[in-house]
Amino acid sequence: MIEYHAHESVYIDPDVHIGQGTKIWHFTHIQSGARIGKNCVFGQNVNVGNNVRIGDHCKVQNNVSIYEGVILEDYVFCGPSMVFTNVLNPRCKYPQSGSEFYRETVVGEGASLGANCTIVCGNRIGEHAFIGAGAVVTKDVPDYALVVGSPARIVGWVSEAGERLHFDQGGIALCARTGIEYQRKGNLVTNMGTL
Repeated sequence: MIEYHAHESVYIDPDVHIGQGTKIWHFTHIQSGARIGKNCVFGQNVNVGNNVRIGDHCKVQNNVSIYEGVILEDYVFCGPSMVFTNVLNPRCKYPQSGSEFYRETVVGEGASLGANCTIVCGNRIGEHAFIGAGAVVTKDVPDYALVVGSPARIVGWVSEAGERLHFDQGGIALCARTGIEYQRKGNLVTNMGTL
């Protein structure tokens, strides 16, 4: 029984785990030590670095490199040509090669990273956060935050389903798609469940 699907042009190094139902498309390279969950989809020309951890149900669009030190939790969306980094001050003359130089980047469950955005290493992207296309993330992003620009700044809040949240005077908002209620106190948004 075939656990996952990999196009014939895919290169998979030794010591890789790929979960059941995952699909890997043209010209993708999965490097040694990578751990990929179930039911993920990888588009064309994706590179998954050594020892990268990717959860279940993630979708990685074309031309994305996920470098060592990056962790994707479940249901993360990586838009086309978005960029991860893993060294804060790279210099060719003074190389910093090896995991001891890498800054960990964690992308929380359900987060979406828009096309051509850049995630500077060492930051956490909160659960269900939405990073706008072309944004440059230079610091942690709270759960459910909608950020845009360079450097990225919070311009609003989104639900787990990606719907824009509009909080009332009491800090309560309802997701139009799911009926889930959210509460906001400063930059802390909490899923309160359905009414």
